[in-house]
Amino acid sequence: MPTVDDILEHIGEFNFFQKQTFFLLALISVAFTPIYVGIVFLGFTPDHRCLSPGVAELSQRCGWSLAEELNYTVPGPGPVGEPFPGQCRRYEVDWNQSALSCEDPLAGLAANRSHLLLGPCRHGWVYDTLGSSIVTEFNLVCANSWMLDLFQSAVNVGFFIGSMGIGYIADRFGRKLCLLITILINAASGVLMAISPTYTLTLIFRLIQGLVSKAGWLIGYILITEFVGLQYRRTVGIFYQVAFTFGLLILAGVAYLLPHWRWLQLMVTLPNFCFLFYYWCIPESPRWLISQNKNAEAMRVIKHMAKKNRKSLPASLQSLRPGEEVSEKLNPSFLDLVRTPQIRKHTLVLMYNWFTSSVLYQGLIMHMGLAGSNIYLDFFYSALVEFPAAFIIILTIDRIGRRYPWAASNVVAGVACLASVFIPADLQWLKVTVACLGRMGITMAYEMVCLVNAELYPTFIRNLGVLVCSSMCDIGGIITPFLVYRLTSIWQELPLVVFAVVGLMAGGLVLLLPETKGRTLPETIEEAENMQRPRKKKEKRIYLEVKKLDIPLN
Repeated sequence: MPTVDDILEHIGEFNFFQKQTFFLLALISVAFTPIYVGIVFLGFTPDHRCLSPGVAELSQRCGWSLAEELNYTVPGPGPVGEPFPGQCRRYEVDWNQSALSCEDPLAGLAANRSHLLLGPCRHGWVYDTLGSSIVTEFNLVCANSWMLDLFQSAVNVGFFIGSMGIGYIADRFGRKLCLLITILINAASGVLMAISPTYTLTLIFRLIQGLVSKAGWLIGYILITEFVGLQYRRTVGIFYQVAFTFGLLILAGVAYLLPHWRWLQLMVTLPNFCFLFYYWCIPESPRWLISQNKNAEAMRVIKHMAKKNRKSLPASLQSLRPGEEVSEKLNPSFLDLVRTPQIRKHTLVLMYNWFTSSVLYQGLIMHMGLAGSNIYLDFFYSALVEFPAAFIIILTIDRIGRRYPWAASNVVAGVACLASVFIPADLQWLKVTVACLGRMGITMAYEMVCLVNAELYPTFIRNLGVLVCSSMCDIGGIITPFLVYRLTSIWQELPLVVFAVVGLMAGGLVLLLPETKGRTLPETIEEAENMQRPRKKKEKRIYLEVKKLDIPLN
């Protein structure tokens, strides 16, 4: 009996049906972007200072400019280790007293301003921005700045838990049903987050979005790769991630037009409700239906695909069997990932590279939001470089291989991070260029680890290996906000130094992995263990024909 891949060769491996389905599912990848990196705009931290009652009235009475008001009423830079006292401390002065002069109001209170007492911001803060963010609304600065780290970490905790369970749910109940449920929960929690009156509720709904959004993105990835033929799977997988890059460009434009975080959150969430119409547009995966012994339903889906592709289905192909027949069922175990030396090495290197890719990718985006330049343009330019990253991968993986482009991309990202530390602030164009180069490098590394991970494990532990290794991506996402925001408070460029070190280490470790170009996927642990060994060339043998002479016996 034919497999689904056999049938697709006749009805079209990537024709109208697959192209239409890819377009619809790619929109889910676009909509996932604001959840993954939306913290740059939702959690934007503008320049701020303590709100001191009476200062605004005194400034108006004296006719001060903003610069004069800041000079007279806000503490200046503090000692090392306390870089922003003006943002978190205020002079313990009653600014409503009429004795204060306009020329130097603090001169009559102390000979030296350093002798004046400083206190906490009891009355809140003043933010130098025309828009709003969760930082400005809930005052997530100074002693509460860790709450911004927690906000982004919560969504990554959701990613981790959700993606761990999605494999079972999608295999048990089907891709389509699982996709629609995640879309509904994601859309509802996104709207509730936009109208939440407190930080706690905002955090809870963000966590719920994390639980379902990445799961929905993964299901979309699984569906499109199961609808297309074998030779198109890698390409549609890469372009599904390219759709995420389009989401970055759109997010930059929408954030510029809607600088208030609630409206921005609402605008990027509402399109998710449109995806519920996919109930009528996208069928269930025929591969999943066959795995559940629902061959009649699978054949109905295949006939629908053939009709959409304007192809006829031969009568000889109207019976189905699974794509893989397993003579002996093997139960995968976590120990199988570390039991043998080569697979153990693969697991550790892959886990580190997943972790590094997440930390550098999210970290560079977050750090860009703290750089102090035009956040919208910087975000837009850095997103553009992800397009050539995808095309470089497509051009190199089957010509050069996986290992060297992957290692080079990690090294480029690490070197770019290190170079950015030494570029002067007045050379902003060079700083942006180097940052874009680093972004392109880590984007390539991210997409390469997705590709190579599945190629290094034998069949019966392949899904388990991808699941366990890629979970480090979410662990990295949980740590990254604390890494970026806390280290930045010590030194603005310190996160880049850390990124450089971990990126360069990742590039070196990649070279310890075997090249998978041109190799068939390993089926057994023995084949995976022997991947590092060079393939033996066929031995050339010379066969000699020996004639035996018949010698009569005397």
